Amino acid sequence: MKVVATRPESLTEEKFHYCPGCTHGIIHRLIAECLDEMNLREQTIGICPVGCSVLAYDYFNFDTLEAAHGRAPAIATGVKRMLPDRCVFTYQGDGDLASIGMGEIVHASLRGENITVIFVNNTIYGMTGGQMAPTTLIGQVTTTSPYGRKVEQAGYPAKMAELLSQNEGSAYICRMAVNNPANVNRTKKAIKKAIQTQLEGKGFSMVEILSTCPTNWGLSSIEALKWLEHNMIPYYPLGEFKVKD
Repeated sequence: MKVVATRPESLTEEKFHYCPGCTHGIIHRLIAECLDEMNLREQTIGICPVGCSVLAYDYFNFDTLEAAHGRAPAIATGVKRMLPDRCVFTYQGDGDLASIGMGEIVHASLRGENITVIFVNNTIYGMTGGQMAPTTLIGQVTTTSPYGRKVEQAGYPAKMAELLSQNEGSAYICRMAVNNPANVNRTKKAIKKAIQTQLEGKGFSMVEILSTCPTNWGLSSIEALKWLEHNMIPYYPLGEFKVKD
């Protein structure tokens, strides 16, 4: 029998703990495939802070570090400056990166730190029970916005790709999604491009990835994919926002 697909070497054989329909697993595999194809597994260091992906060290078959909530960019900065020949990336959720970690990510971008950020945006706090996040959409119901997010109370959702693309230190900023095969393929290309940006020493790179959270959205896996397409993408348009020559 011809083998057409195997587990990437950059993933362990540990089973994912993520909820059914969650797309963290897809994103993990894309990162692993990119590192394998770029022959970077043995020189990669990942930084994973608090969030649903807090156990990522069980799944990635390379060195990873834990970080306090929101502080992954600071840890990544230290690692990259001490070990500039390593491929260093952070893996962060929207509550982590855009709330408690807002200062960290903005200043890492302003400094042009030569790291790569994988930013998973599912518009909600997943691990802690479905509370409103900085990226929660207007009108979206969460455990802390039972009548929907209201602008007059919570302001507008944070558009991180647009925000960071304005900084001179940012070299590559994009937003992708993993809701269908075509977008999965585009996301993989973007991750590889962000890593290549780092390898070329151009500065800060971030791939924002629109992801699903069926459990906290109260939807089935299929419904969640449709909700992402019909609600998230119109507010968070996909594409490249900054590409430094």
